[in-house]
Amino acid sequence: MSSKKNIRHLSLTELQDFFVKNGEKAFRAKQVYEWLWTRHATSFEAMTNLSKQLRTYLEEHFVLPAVQVGTTQQSNDGTIKNSFRLADGNIVEGVLIPTDTRQTACVSSQVGCSLSCKFCATGYMERKRNLDYDEIYDEVALLNQQALAQSGKKLTNIVYMGMGEPLLNYSNVLKSIERITAPDGLGMSPKRITVSTAGVAKMIRKLGDDKVRFNLALSLHAANDKKRSQIMPINDSNSLKELIDALNYFYKQTGNEISFEYILFQNFNDSLQDADELIKIYRQVPVDLVNVIEYNPIDNVVFRKPDSETTDAFLAYLAKNKVNARVRRSRGKDIDAACGQLANKQKANEIAEAAASSTI
Repeated sequence: MSSKKNIRHLSLTELQDFFVKNGEKAFRAKQVYEWLWTRHATSFEAMTNLSKQLRTYLEEHFVLPAVQVGTTQQSNDGTIKNSFRLADGNIVEGVLIPTDTRQTACVSSQVGCSLSCKFCATGYMERKRNLDYDEIYDEVALLNQQALAQSGKKLTNIVYMGMGEPLLNYSNVLKSIERITAPDGLGMSPKRITVSTAGVAKMIRKLGDDKVRFNLALSLHAANDKKRSQIMPINDSNSLKELIDALNYFYKQTGNEISFEYILFQNFNDSLQDADELIKIYRQVPVDLVNVIEYNPIDNVVFRKPDSETTDAFLAYLAKNKVNARVRRSRGKDIDAACGQLANKQKANEIAEAAASSTI
């Protein structure tokens, strides 16, 4: 393993100190910093306004472990799913979701996930590690390049709804957003960024204490503790009451938008009684919107989505009770890019193939 430091883990000040100590002009640090973040260079060789000697010198002292696009699949609806290959060989997935008015990037924050939600493909994977903030940044930068290539339009929105639980990678997620929103980064507005959590009450409160400026989405999916614990084990240690209190604290501290995500499962959480329980929670939190999501099937799981009549009745009941709700139609289902479907099948296939080839 290389002992060289990741150059993107240095601040601008630290880069300036490095250059001055090694007999270079301090302004070189700004040039390098711009290449690293604004211009998204993936190698020292790409930094063409530096001398060849200086580029070689940087290569001798630092590494630049940029994320690479592995494979790309395009859905019939225009959604694009990418496998992103990390420098250590691990793979995560990220999705570009284009519409007439938006270009949304859905990014991952962990390799795998530790929460084991029963309806989510990533939940059946082992959590291998957290992504570093520069790796998350790379996902966004690569999806932005893809959006520009496809439509000539930059990303308009970012959702941390890919693989992993963002609040269990707290510092890297916040630092990635800091870089994404920085003028010398991608310069995006934090109001265009939504972080989705399965519900880590302590960290939701910390978001409030840290006065973050982005939006928060809670993956609710069931509105009583018994049902929620059946499908989301994290609820055993983060009850709905604790989450309600944490969300109210977050809103009091930040005033930022909060939304609920609610996947409908046939004969589980799709009755009018379930809707009543959802309404009670909705009225206890300053929720801007409830996204009612159609379930997207994954392998070897028994959940099914309800028929359209049941879904319509559920939505109509919410509307009658003045709940701001909408159905979020899933995109990219035909390429396993929809909500809950990111499972890194390519990596699983690679492992299976490697095992098969080593069998005598």
